[in-house]
Amino acid sequence: MSKYIIAGAIALVAGNAMAACPALTGPDQGGAYPHLFEKTEFENLQSCTLSFSENPAIGQLNSLIAGNPALLPLAQRLPQEPLIIAPYESIGQYGGVLNGISKATESGTSDLLSVRHVNLVRFSDDLATVVPNVAKSWGWNADFTVLKVNLRKGHKWSDGSAFTAEDIAFWYNNILMDNNVIEKPKDRFLSAGKAVKVEALSDTTVQFTMNEPAPGYLDNFAQDYAQPFLPKHLLENFHPEFNADADKLAKSLGFDNGYALINFYYGQSDWKDIPTPLLKDAAAAERLVEAGFTAIMPTLESYLVVEESLEKRRLVANPYFYQTDTAGNQLPYINEINEVYIGDEDIQTAKLIAGEVDYKAQAVNLPQAPVLLENKDLGKYEVYLRPTIAQTTIAFNLTDKDLEKRAIFNDVKFRRAMSIAMDRDQINEIAYFGLGAPTQYTGFDADTTPFITEKQKTSWIQFDQKAARKLLDKAGVKDQDGDGFRDLPSGKKFELNIQYATQGTPSEVVEIIAKSWTDVGVKTTIKEVTSDEYRNSQSANDLSVLSWVMGRPLTNIASNIETLVPPYGSFFDLRTGMLWSQYLDSNGAEGVAPPATVAEMKKLTDRFVTLKAGSDESNKLGVKIADRVIDDLFIMGTVKAVSPVYRSNALANFEVPKTSSYEFYRMYPYLPAQWYFKN
Repeated sequence: MSKYIIAGAIALVAGNAMAACPALTGPDQGGAYPHLFEKTEFENLQSCTLSFSENPAIGQLNSLIAGNPALLPLAQRLPQEPLIIAPYESIGQYGGVLNGISKATESGTSDLLSVRHVNLVRFSDDLATVVPNVAKSWGWNADFTVLKVNLRKGHKWSDGSAFTAEDIAFWYNNILMDNNVIEKPKDRFLSAGKAVKVEALSDTTVQFTMNEPAPGYLDNFAQDYAQPFLPKHLLENFHPEFNADADKLAKSLGFDNGYALINFYYGQSDWKDIPTPLLKDAAAAERLVEAGFTAIMPTLESYLVVEESLEKRRLVANPYFYQTDTAGNQLPYINEINEVYIGDEDIQTAKLIAGEVDYKAQAVNLPQAPVLLENKDLGKYEVYLRPTIAQTTIAFNLTDKDLEKRAIFNDVKFRRAMSIAMDRDQINEIAYFGLGAPTQYTGFDADTTPFITEKQKTSWIQFDQKAARKLLDKAGVKDQDGDGFRDLPSGKKFELNIQYATQGTPSEVVEIIAKSWTDVGVKTTIKEVTSDEYRNSQSANDLSVLSWVMGRPLTNIASNIETLVPPYGSFFDLRTGMLWSQYLDSNGAEGVAPPATVAEMKKLTDRFVTLKAGSDESNKLGVKIADRVIDDLFIMGTVKAVSPVYRSNALANFEVPKTSSYEFYRMYPYLPAQWYFKN
């Protein structure tokens, strides 16, 4: 071959390699995953070289982050292997403030948490495929006992420090498993009830070694609010295992010891919306900045908090965020998030109608939909009615402080009576405009879990107050004084009060339930409280009747069975059997021994998480679990319906979610870092 032909070919290849990359949009661009590319993958597919650009305002935004160092150049802020996003509709433009509403600091906040959230992986918008995010790739051994996760070279925390596998090992071994910080690690992060072995094999590879097969372990991170990494470079300064002078340093900053300062940053919780140091103690936060530390913990998220009060929270774009679009623009496009706290549903609705909000789904209840739809042109927004996964459920406190009530609540005849006493058709018509279906709580999402049967979905949901009265009589709850209302077996008045928060239960639902129960002789009143009041009372075992949204998809339960065993979820769920949980946690030293069905359920669920979701063995076991949920009837379903999703017309690259639900972490599957505002 002529040397001139060879030289020409080399020049052609070099020219192609240096060509500008096309600004591709949409899901189907030839990558391994919809909307996603690794940098090298994208450049090879397009025969191009990406060049990168930054938000012109990023320096000013960085200056708002108390204690953050001066910015490094963009080439040093992005990883060597950034995650490349092909936007849904179009390459965006920088600027603007995303306006959102939450109920309070730690209430109704998942909407905006999901906008900024990151984790090792996520579910794609098909809600079935696990795709890369913080993690570049991963691999299991044959029996799902060893998981290796590969991270991105050059990834940095929001303060410019290197993010490595050590930050994951530190989170697990030195925070999660240290009872000075976390009193009791969540079961979903354990294997066979014991610690997982977590090792940093290199800067970019971390290995998880299980005690038994755990095929859903990685999937848990695809949908979980908890992030399996913490900034070791910051927290190790105050951890006595890493710094012999940790307590001395902490005391010089006004804290009792190093652990107290770690908890000041971290808050003893993986939940991200606990108050930051800016709200906990502004003077202490200022001392940290003066000593050379940041005022809040560095993050990998797309936004971080810069101002916080009891009325609102302000966040700015992370200048070290690891994602770009296909044109090389660092994400996110939107400069800031403004989150205000509105506890009153009527005021929240008024702000939505006025178009003062850009996105809202959580705690927007279906009864609000007609007025929102009526005013959408005036307010320049859209409202989408999307299927829910969870439904409003109701339960009785199985370890109620009143021992006589507790005995009644633990009689399955009573629970069955109260279930069939509820007029679910009326709930559907009045609260859900006929758009739902009466459905029993089965633990799993009854609509998308393939093994849930029609019989399971409809067990104990028929409206039959005559049969309910007979069951109540058999349970010993009778009208003894002739006043028309049933009494406890001792003759004491038997009255129920449903305390509820509209974040979890529409008012119309509890109004109908209270009337239905009163109609069969169980006098029932209702009282609306804030989400925080409800959750605190529930956790303190102070409520007799409990109500919240419950129900999860198969993929979610296959990696996390906490809503199937006492106390049936976390602080943010419906919880009953709190004293059963206390008994189990203390090996019988405290609390109340649970009935045998609890131990039987635990055996089933412990086996369930060792099986691959969707396999025949897993499905057969799932049927048994759902049957036990229904037979126990510790939690009762009401109506499964649709729920509104609100979005400003100005917000671009917004993909309407398949469900209006928390269970896949709201907008997390839909790449909100590429949202932007149209001119």
